[in-house]
Amino acid sequence: MIKIAPSFLSADFGNLESAIRRVEAGGADLIHLDVMDGHFVPNLTFGPLVVKAIRKRTALPLDVHLMISDPARYTPEFLDAGADILTFHHEVGGDLAGLAETIRAHGRVAGVSVRPATPISALFPLLPHIGLALVMSVEPGFGGQPFMRASLERIEALRREIDRTGVRTEIEVDGGIDASNIRDAARAGAGVFVAGSSVFKGDRVEANLRTLREAASEEK
Repeated sequence: MIKIAPSFLSADFGNLESAIRRVEAGGADLIHLDVMDGHFVPNLTFGPLVVKAIRKRTALPLDVHLMISDPARYTPEFLDAGADILTFHHEVGGDLAGLAETIRAHGRVAGVSVRPATPISALFPLLPHIGLALVMSVEPGFGGQPFMRASLERIEALRREIDRTGVRTEIEVDGGIDASNIRDAARAGAGVFVAGSSVFKGDRVEANLRTLREAASEEK
């Protein structure tokens, strides 16, 4: 099943209520929230207070992507704020399996992400502990970057490992997703698609979401 998660990194933060209502009306499956600390990535966004404010205004699952250097320190705050999926990066190191199990113990979905330069096999040992594996198809930190076609082979390799081991981990892809490549990513094995610029461009949120879903499902 195709799931589309609009990235609010591209939304109008001066009118989040409207952005929420429009992605709901357009049939979004999740809301993707990028948390950046200005250290792990060269950008700074928001923290648990914004996640909590959005949680109060929607029943859609909140897919919170922690692009921060110390996710373990802030995990309790983001769980309390209402994150349904909490994804941290493999590159931060430490007890990643333990952190994933902490998130799962709170009844939430744990996710792990990898940058484009990190071998996709780095995720394999963590698959039994996580419900979401996030493949970055751009270098994390800024929206509007073009999709890296090499990500398709990484998605395919991850899909083969998930199928081989029988774990129930979803594959999410984030970065440059639009109508020209979403079907290729779906065929490679991804099921959850983060899209920012291609959703919010031209103030046509509902139509853009329909276009993405149709493109993901069409036969070529």
